[in-house]
Amino acid sequence: MFTGIVEEIGEVLAVRESAEVAVLTVRGPTVTTDARHGDSIAVNGVCLTVIDAVTAPGGGTADGTFTVELVPETLKRTSLAAAAPGAKVNLERAVPVGGRLGGHIVQGHVDGVATLLTRTPGERSDELTFSLPVDLARYVALKGSIAVDGVSLTVAGVTDDTFSVALIPTTLAETTLGAREPGDTVNLEVDVVAKYVERLTLR
Repeated sequence: MFTGIVEEIGEVLAVRESAEVAVLTVRGPTVTTDARHGDSIAVNGVCLTVIDAVTAPGGGTADGTFTVELVPETLKRTSLAAAAPGAKVNLERAVPVGGRLGGHIVQGHVDGVATLLTRTPGERSDELTFSLPVDLARYVALKGSIAVDGVSLTVAGVTDDTFSVALIPTTLAETTLGAREPGDTVNLEVDVVAKYVERLTLR
């Protein structure tokens, strides 16, 4: 479980094909301070399992890197299929029991991929408008929560096929959304509560 509060911007160091999976090596000095084999780390909002983290004597990893595997389902449903060495990614460790829920409940289970359509800079904030997949539109509400590349955001505007968000200076500086340009693709995760409500009302 995650909160959508990005801890750091990491970097993809290597991408290797192995049978039907893609193996990513990522540098993230903050999220690897206590990383161990089997831990969950959200990479651009995708919950991935650490398969290799060389633990240093004082804890964490010796070189600040970790390795994860992307199975066919992940490659099909997320923007990580296009990940390449040098790509910047948002990183967040799973929230500890008793930790602060600073954003909203984020599972790291991506629901779809969207495209950044427009970016409108302001004096201190930017407004970004994204495409909204038709099958996800019913879960997106004005002033509701949505995770974009793993960043917990509030919906500032919504139509049948788009939604917009306003990014504060901290988000612009400390996540990859600060550098996203029109045409870029992002991972979306809608509010899981909305999906459960729909499921219950259909029964």
